Amino acid sequence: MFRALYLFVLLICIAPILPGLIGVVSSSFGYIPPIGLNEITLHAYIAIFDWAGVERSLLLTISSALISTYLACIICFAILQQLWLNKHWRKIESSLSPLLAMPHVAFAIGFAFLFAPTGLVARWADQVFGFSVSGDSLPWLVNDPYGIGLTLALALKEVPFLLLMSIPVLHQIQVEKRQKISSSLGYSPAQTWWKAIFPQWFKRMRFALFAVIAYGAAVVDLSLILGPTNPPTFSVLVWQWFNDPELNQIPRAAAGGIVLLVITSLLMACVVWIEKTLTNPRRHWLISGRCGTALPGKSLFTVSALLAIFIFPLMVIWSFAHRWRFPDLFPSRLSLRFWHYEWQNILPVVNQTLFIAVTVAVISLLLALLAHEYRVKHRLSIPDYVIALPMLVPQLSLLFGMQISTLYIQGDFFTTWVIWSHVFFAFPFVYLALDGPWRSYNINYTRAALSLGKTPFNTFVTVKLRLLLPAVMYAWAIGASVSLAQYLPTLMLGAGRISTITTEAVALASGSDRRVTAIYGLWQAVLPFIFFSAAMVISRMYHPFHRSRKKETKTHDTLSRKPRHL
Repeated sequence: MFRALYLFVLLICIAPILPGLIGVVSSSFGYIPPIGLNEITLHAYIAIFDWAGVERSLLLTISSALISTYLACIICFAILQQLWLNKHWRKIESSLSPLLAMPHVAFAIGFAFLFAPTGLVARWADQVFGFSVSGDSLPWLVNDPYGIGLTLALALKEVPFLLLMSIPVLHQIQVEKRQKISSSLGYSPAQTWWKAIFPQWFKRMRFALFAVIAYGAAVVDLSLILGPTNPPTFSVLVWQWFNDPELNQIPRAAAGGIVLLVITSLLMACVVWIEKTLTNPRRHWLISGRCGTALPGKSLFTVSALLAIFIFPLMVIWSFAHRWRFPDLFPSRLSLRFWHYEWQNILPVVNQTLFIAVTVAVISLLLALLAHEYRVKHRLSIPDYVIALPMLVPQLSLLFGMQISTLYIQGDFFTTWVIWSHVFFAFPFVYLALDGPWRSYNINYTRAALSLGKTPFNTFVTVKLRLLLPAVMYAWAIGASVSLAQYLPTLMLGAGRISTITTEAVALASGSDRRVTAIYGLWQAVLPFIFFSAAMVISRMYHPFHRSRKKETKTHDTLSRKPRHL
């Protein structure tokens, strides 16, 4: 029974990679029997490179992904170099969860409100310097032709993720021990981080950089909001081809998905090459004791954190702004008018979004628990890099093949397909979130419970699950937040019939009223915080260690209380 359940996990979460890739490859060669295309040709690939401006589009994709990845990596290393385990580190670590919880779309909307030609920065500059800076007088960071704003937004949004991935890495390489040894050899703290810590840290961050650069190359929603428009990035161009109403143009879109997959693979190879080049032991800068610059990590984290902090109140102000003329720094009139008008439209979307997110989070968590327990019991499982493939393969390259596969099944199961696609992309995050806690669990607790006559299932629920409850609830919240952020799976597998907060926010950010866009952006930012807050409250209520500490505190207070007659 347990083996059959594990096979079910593989069928739902791993197997779709094959039909996804097979479907997109066969479609790229013009073979799509459901729509009457039965001849294998190379016309789709020829059509891609005959498209006007495709070279610039490819260059924008490669440059934005590569520069944003290593800009985020440099900022992350600067923060670690200056603040790792000092008096400010606990505050930084506690701020990572809310920074990670903010979806990319909500961050992009707030970023646009700040740096648009009529955004808050332009208003402030106009008031301070006394001359108009709107329009084309300055290279603003929203829809700029060079993708500078998109690159900067991607880099700033990925810094918290890289910091989170760096925490176990730095504990593993024993930073404190390396600092003591390097200090005894005469190295300064900055030189220690560059010579003794950076090479080991950079090598172990390869998978995290893979995930960041793959997302940057294939991102569509952020590119639609912040990226260049003529031509757009290649991922947006492929997405436009997918939306072409002519079915005969589907092979061109599929071929674009294959080209995007090749670009992502080459970028990952570039990550490996850069890593090998920088960490080569024969490099002069590694063996020379002279180089070692202290980076402004505290300032960089302050700027990125303040940017994220400003985004939320700015969206709140825009949602209540009835009249906000340029270059005023504050609206001249506030009103609930737009909330009132949009409430009837947004409430069904919020309900549907919550239903899908909760369902996906529960299913992904159950499948991840099954996969980890199977690995513990049988010492055999699918390698982690196979499970993480949905994080590394561009969504457009997989979703088109999955969409073609659903054409062979009759029926309007659009909600089912959307939930399935969300589970497919949320499962790797949930599984990896539970990987560390499951590996560090002391198996002696389970053995002691079994020796007392408890069944394996009872032991798992009352002992292991209770002890690991904070990690389980955190993984559940991650699954829900990943589902909330899915844009392409909802549109492609839902065939446009399923609306979520993310799809509506991206659609409105393309040119609708800023007040309505702010309302949807707020909902998109608030919903993940609701899930993470619920996970924190539940874990504190039912975690046995927390309850035992609470009882001990009450007992201590009672015993230490003075007698009433004194």
